[in-house]
Amino acid sequence: MSTAISYQQACLNRASHATSPLRADDLSRAALLAQYHPDHAADASTLLQIGSSRGQPCHPRLAELLQSNALIDGFDLAGAEQRSTDVLVLGGGGAGAAAALTAARGGATVMLASKLRLGDSNTVMAEGGIQAALAASDSPQQHFDDAMRGGHNCADPQLLAQLASDAAGVIRWLIELGMHFDLSDASSDGGKLRYKQAGGCSQPRILSYRDYTGLEMMRVLRETVELEPGIQLLNRCPVVELLSHEDGSCAGAVLYDLEYQRFIVVSARQTILATGGCGRLHLQGFPTSNHYGATADGLVLAYRLGAQLRDMDAFQYHPTGVAWPQRLRGGLISEAARSAGAMLLNGLGERFVDELAPRDVVTAAMLRECAAGRGIERDGQLGVLLDLRRLCGPDQPALASQLPALQHLADKCGIDPTREPMLVYPTLHYQNGGVVIDSQGQSSVPGLLCAGEITGGIHGRNRLMGNALLDILAFGRRAGRQAARLAQAARNKSSLPPLRGGIEHVYRWQRQLALAGLDASQQAPLLYPGQARLTLHRPASARA
Repeated sequence: MSTAISYQQACLNRASHATSPLRADDLSRAALLAQYHPDHAADASTLLQIGSSRGQPCHPRLAELLQSNALIDGFDLAGAEQRSTDVLVLGGGGAGAAAALTAARGGATVMLASKLRLGDSNTVMAEGGIQAALAASDSPQQHFDDAMRGGHNCADPQLLAQLASDAAGVIRWLIELGMHFDLSDASSDGGKLRYKQAGGCSQPRILSYRDYTGLEMMRVLRETVELEPGIQLLNRCPVVELLSHEDGSCAGAVLYDLEYQRFIVVSARQTILATGGCGRLHLQGFPTSNHYGATADGLVLAYRLGAQLRDMDAFQYHPTGVAWPQRLRGGLISEAARSAGAMLLNGLGERFVDELAPRDVVTAAMLRECAAGRGIERDGQLGVLLDLRRLCGPDQPALASQLPALQHLADKCGIDPTREPMLVYPTLHYQNGGVVIDSQGQSSVPGLLCAGEITGGIHGRNRLMGNALLDILAFGRRAGRQAARLAQAARNKSSLPPLRGGIEHVYRWQRQLALAGLDASQQAPLLYPGQARLTLHRPASARA
C-alpha cells in the first residue's frame, strides 16, 4: 500500500478544516483521467482477436470470456425439454421486466427466464434516482447535451436523443404502475415531483424515492410481471447458449433449470437479451457494487452468435463505494449523498474535487489523492473521507428520513455519521460499452434484440447518474414493442410454432478459436462469479 494518513489523524485534520474550501487543481480533467482513471491503465486494454468486433479494444479479462468456448460444448441436447414462444426475454431485472410487459401487452406470448429470481439484479441496487427533463426550466435537449458531454461526446446521438425524449413517457408509465416518487410538498394537489441535482448536469432532474429508487421501481415491475397472464416466468433458469438458424439469425436459447438440473431448449420468433453487466469480474482488481449475477453472460453469448460490440474498454467506477469495514467493501453509497451536500476530504482535511463533477472525474481525483500519499488508511483499507456533517445539522431532517439506505449502511459499518466520516473508495459500478443496437434495441443479428446494461452507445464512455434506470425502461419497452411487432409479422406468415434452431454458430466459433490459436478449454458464460462455477448435468438420454 502507498503511504497514507491514518483514519484518526484524518479525522483530526477534518476538524481543523471546518469550512473545507475546494483546493485548486493543477491538472485539467483530461490529464487527470489519462493519469489516474482505471480505464487508462497500461494493462486495462487488449485487442479482440476473433469475432465480429475483431481488432477493437477490450478489457483483457472480458476478452478472455468473449473469446471462450461454449459452456455446452460436448453436450447432446436431443433429450432436452422443448418449448416455444413468440418472444423469449433473458434477464429478470428492470430491462427484462419492461421488455416482457411491453411485448405481452403488444399481443405476443412471452417467456421470461431469469438466472436468479425475478428482480435479483442491479436494478434493485440503483439508489440515486432516474433522470427526466420534466421541469419548466429543463428540456430533453439540455438532458441530451449534459449526457453527451458527460460521455465525452462518444454516445450514439440517435440513441441518446431517444433516451432523453422517452423520459416523460417512462415516468408516466411508472406512476401508472404504482411507483412512488418523492414530492416537494404536501399541497392539496398531492404535491409535485421533487428534482435533485446530479453530477455533470446543468439542471436538477433526478426523480427518486428516498435513496432506494431502483428497489421501489423493481417492486412495481415484479408485481406487474407476476400478474400478467401473457408472461410465463422461469426463475433460476440461466441461459447457457443461444440458438441459431442456418442464415445466422437468432432462433431462441438453451436454458439450464437449476432446480431440476436439466436443459430447456426454447424456440422463439424473437429473443431479447437483458442480462446486465460484468461487475462481478472485478476488473482491475476493484471491488464492485454489482449483484451476484453480473458476469457478462449475455455479452459472451451475443458475441459468439455474431453481434457487434463497442466501447468494451470503458467502465464506470462509482466514486463512493464503502472502503471500511472490509466485509462491506464495494457497497454503494449513492450520489444522492453528495447531491445533498456530503463532501469528499483527503487525509489533510482538504476538499480536492467538485463532488458533483462527472463520476469518472471524481473517481480519478480520489485515486490521485491515494497515489499521492493523501489517502487515508483504516485497518489496512485505503480511501478518502465522505463527510456527512452538512446532512446532519440541527436544521436538517434526520438522515434516516432523507437517505434511509445510507443510514442503514452506516449502521452496518458501525459508524455514527453525525460524528464521524465514512471511508470510501471507487467501486466497479457500470459497463459503459456493450452490444451495438439501433433505436428499437435491434442488434446486428436478426432475431436478437438487447436492452439495458448489455448494450453500448447510449451513454458513451461515461454515464451520468440516473440515466441507467431511464435506459433500462426506455429501451426495454422499445425492444419489447419491436419484438412483439416482428413476432406478429412472423405469425401472419405462418401459424406454425417457430422453427427450431441449432448451434451451428458454436461450431463456426470453435473453428475461429482454433485458427487463432486460442485456448478452447476456457468456457463461458461464467454464470456465477469466483469459485461458484456451475456444473451442468447431461440429459438422461445422453448418459452412457
